[in-house]
Amino acid sequence: MSAWVTRRSVVAVAMIAVLAGGCMVGPDYQGPPVAVVPTAFKEIAGWKVAQPRDDTLRGDWWTAFGDPQLDALEARVSISNQNLAQAEAAYRQASALVRETRASLFPTVTVGFGYTRSGGGSGATSARTVSGSGGTSSLSTSTSRAVSSTGSGSDFFQLGLDISWTPDLWGSIRRSIRADQASAQASAGDVENARLSYQATLAQDYFALRMLDAQKKFLGDTVAGYEQYLQMTKNRYAAGVASQADVVQAETQLKTTQAQAIDVGVQRAQTEHAIALLFGEPPSTFSLPPAPLTATPPAIPVGVPSELLERRPDIAGAERRVAATSEQIGVAVAAYYPTVTLSISAGFEGTALAKLLSAASHYWAIQPSVSQTVFDAGRRRAQVQFARAAYDGAVAAYRQTVLIAFQGVEDNLAALRILEDEARVQAEAVQAARESVRITTNQYVAGTVPYLNVITTQATLLANEVTLINLQGRRMAAAVLLIEALGGGWDVAELPSEKAVSKAPFASIVARTKANMRWPVSAITATPAAAIRCLLARGVGTVR
Repeated sequence: MSAWVTRRSVVAVAMIAVLAGGCMVGPDYQGPPVAVVPTAFKEIAGWKVAQPRDDTLRGDWWTAFGDPQLDALEARVSISNQNLAQAEAAYRQASALVRETRASLFPTVTVGFGYTRSGGGSGATSARTVSGSGGTSSLSTSTSRAVSSTGSGSDFFQLGLDISWTPDLWGSIRRSIRADQASAQASAGDVENARLSYQATLAQDYFALRMLDAQKKFLGDTVAGYEQYLQMTKNRYAAGVASQADVVQAETQLKTTQAQAIDVGVQRAQTEHAIALLFGEPPSTFSLPPAPLTATPPAIPVGVPSELLERRPDIAGAERRVAATSEQIGVAVAAYYPTVTLSISAGFEGTALAKLLSAASHYWAIQPSVSQTVFDAGRRRAQVQFARAAYDGAVAAYRQTVLIAFQGVEDNLAALRILEDEARVQAEAVQAARESVRITTNQYVAGTVPYLNVITTQATLLANEVTLINLQGRRMAAAVLLIEALGGGWDVAELPSEKAVSKAPFASIVARTKANMRWPVSAITATPAAAIRCLLARGVGTVR
């Protein structure tokens, strides 16, 4: 009889193992379509193609600017930026969650040892209850043992093994694993997007710093020139050919320009502090020697709009979040189907520790169970509706991310093209202003115009020179923003695979449980009868 029961138990376990492959309910994920993908960027007209021709950015994109100081600073961002370290920690959390969810595919095994010392009056009997819990299982096995005790008391020992397993018949766990894997991949995309963002921010701050250095140098040169003009007016005043008002005006202009040069120092200091913060260094320990901005925007390969979908980490992350929410629909649908749980308890118990491991002290129990929720007041339906709404929201967020990406490229293409034209015209304005200062100064020396005319032309030249320097800085910033909008040379192939985010020690077992089964019914109309047909199709009916 015992052997027959054992064989029946083995058959039951084997049958449940076959069922573990199960059917995966819910919709299968398909990438969300983008509403509109333009065939070409509107603002690309007249864009200078990179030479030699290259369709995409490659590697360390900042090297295109040819600035060794920038190269050295960019290398420090990925190593020491604390916000980036936080994003990487979030990715590790997401990866650990994949492994935690995957563990639910396997049985939970617990081992315990118990000891009880009890006593009572003559003839009294003490009852012991041995319980084995199956971890997450809703079932437990309990076996009662009565042990005779005397007034001096008695001992009771137990060594037990409990196994509980809920096979993933409907794919709830496998869907959850896929959702967590997609979320981990999205988190990896967030890391790369953060890295690109901080690298681009550093480049913008660096060129802003150099623009301020150029302003500082120009204002310093201008102050030196104004000092000569002041001395000239003083000499003319001493000679009686200029009024004291001319001297006061020249001095006022000199002091105003000196104050303007000093004010640039505030912006420079704050920009330098911002750069230090980008690679996790206290501002008090970091400094960059002044160097004026002399670079011009490099030729940047743009490509076609469709390539942008694979070159931006934020788009890749948004798409992976759509995949995660799609899998969560299947998790919600799986709640409509029965839950099968298998609990096994085995071990030894007895009143003598020396005989605890004998055959006479052995016990075991197997308890398979099936449960089905028949009424939940619409909770499961609401959960499915919630999951579908989350999916629709993720799709909308993905499409909005794509639109913003297109906008970023168009914005900075237009900025580079227009600012280049503006800089050319502004350079002509500077040349005209310089000529005006030269002519007006000669006229003043000749006594044909008042000194006020000289100050006016000098102020015009100063404003135009500063505007030209600012335009140069804006052009460099637009070049950096365009590279960032294009993904900075990143490619979706760099996103870690499902295997990479899982790092599963039992990868082969997990792969076997991911059978390519598809549930052919919708979330609400699926029925237990359809579930049985799915299982029969897998050959469950042939088990004996």
